[in-house]
Amino acid sequence: MAEFKYPFMEKVLKRYASYVIQQAKANLTKDGKGGGDLYNSLTSKSGENKEELFVQFFMENYGQFVDQGVKGKTSTYPETSRAKSIFQYGSGTGPKGGLTKGIDYWLRKKRFQWRDKQGKFMSYKSMRYIIVNNIYNKGLKANMFFSKPFDAGLDKFSNNLLMAFVSDTQNNVGI
Repeated sequence: MAEFKYPFMEKVLKRYASYVIQQAKANLTKDGKGGGDLYNSLTSKSGENKEELFVQFFMENYGQFVDQGVKGKTSTYPETSRAKSIFQYGSGTGPKGGLTKGIDYWLRKKRFQWRDKQGKFMSYKSMRYIIVNNIYNKGLKANMFFSKPFDAGLDKFSNNLLMAFVSDTQNNVGI
């Protein structure tokens, strides 16, 4: 039995993946998050193996929280984008201290410090405490930087993918 090839579909899937990554990066840039670790980690891989065509997307682990938002422990605002998130602080399902470590890393990387009422620089530990408590209690608003282009790309490339499938099938069958 001959092995089928799908070069037209592979080409469309690569264009789709490229579109999603480009739009996701543009969305991060619009939100003032361009050029950071999350932005630089956005990549994709598409291809074909013996059983399937595939597209995979990769990003920093915390990217899903930025995209989907996180409900706070004590209060969530009635903003629908945050309220629909499947993630919530204080649920006991995530790693202990993950938020604290992430904020500490972010503060030190950005190298900025607030001043207290006397004009002295606050310690990173004090700033981390304030930020972590605020995020933990109020949550994070979803920005859908990845989800929107993912869905829009499906709409945009669905006809192209169908036509590529028809062309590849005709070539494989010999029509």
